[in-house]
This record gives sequence, C-alpha cells and structure tokens, in this order.
Amino acid sequence: MSEYIRNLSEAGLDEELLESKQAILVDFWAPWCGPCRAMSPALEAAAKNLANEAKVFKINVDENPSVSPRFNIRGIPTLILFKNGQEADRLIGLSSKEQIEALVTS
Repeated sequence: MSEYIRNLSEAGLDEELLESKQAILVDFWAPWCGPCRAMSPALEAAAKNLANEAKVFKINVDENPSVSPRFNIRGIPTLILFKNGQEADRLIGLSSKEQIEALVTS
C-alpha cells in the first residue's frame, strides 16, 4: 500500500483494536468505487501528517464481506476512527485531507 497506510483484513483489525494504544483510522473501500479511488491521495496526505497520532488502514469490503454489517457500513468510502478499541467517529463519502485530519485531531 504505502509507508503510511496498510491493508488489513477483518481479523487483522480485531488484533489492532485489541493491542493498539494509538487511535486507528480505517478506510472501508472497494477497488471499483470511484470516490474511494478519488479520496486515496487525500487519505495518503492525511496519513502522513497523522503518523504520530493514528495508525491508518484500508479494508477492502469485497474481500472482507462481514465488515459492512458488523460496522453498519451502508456506503463507501467510509472512514471510521477507533479509540481504545471503540468507534469514536466516522466520515461517510468522499472526504478531503482537512476533513480526514479533523476527524482524528478533534
């Protein structure tokens, strides 16, 4: 993926949520999703700026079909911020770098 964003499976997410002391930002996406692809540069830039504050991951909803019902994802892209293993906030739809950073820092 990149230096700042890693691909993750649902099982990997469960491990991260249990172990991470840092906030976790997860982008739920699919390769066929135009807005998901359009948001990638903003997510990459935000992930670089947030490297000391949050771990950033991407989960392909097609390869991990049980994550959508589990996290009540009705549309993609959906960004979910987890703190202390629990959902703290989310953004749905195409988001800017500034919106992504504000999600984590506010």
